[in-house]
Amino acid sequence: MRLILVRHGQTPSNVRGLLDTRVPGPGLTRLGLQQAAALPGALAGEDIGAIYVSTMVRTHLTAAHLAAALEVETVQRAGIREIMSGDLEMRGDRASVEQYMTTIFDWTLGDVDKRMPGGESGAEFFARFDGVVEEAADAGHANVAIVSHGAAIRAWSAYRSVNLPEGFIRDNPLHNTGIVVAEGEPGDSWRILSFMGEAIVGDRADAVGTGPAGARV
Repeated sequence: MRLILVRHGQTPSNVRGLLDTRVPGPGLTRLGLQQAAALPGALAGEDIGAIYVSTMVRTHLTAAHLAAALEVETVQRAGIREIMSGDLEMRGDRASVEQYMTTIFDWTLGDVDKRMPGGESGAEFFARFDGVVEEAADAGHANVAIVSHGAAIRAWSAYRSVNLPEGFIRDNPLHNTGIVVAEGEPGDSWRILSFMGEAIVGDRADAVGTGPAGARV
């Protein structure tokens, strides 16, 4: 099974650096709409059989052009919504953003019982995201696009893959409409084939990204 994980386009809260994770959330900025319009071209080489979106407005708007180009209807599932920020909701100060991201990084290192302040645990997040992936596999789709969110995609990719080096997602943010391609099977191993267009070869990352890992929701 091949997964094309796509982060949504830019939102006003992205511009302001806010932890905006409530459903349904904001729409896209003008730039975000342009990013969404470019997706069909960016994914022209992928034989996508289904498109899944979260319950958040920004993923629906991001997937709209792609769905129209492929002539498929999007499938909405709550399981792929953003990692909820709980007590940190709508904060943008450095301490809050670092607490949010550090909690997620700890999940990817195995501390899945750790809970976001006032929010979900890593185990709860991975269970809901995995559930959507399993549903897509059970439906017989070999190539699936999942339009989701920055922290959610980075966390799932790091936790479920067998080839991303430890700490990779800490140093490699996923930009708006950034794409991660994974291959594998639910309940088995997943390999990340590319991250933001850069190949992940063997057990070493060729992708370059050394900037600070800020809020990417």
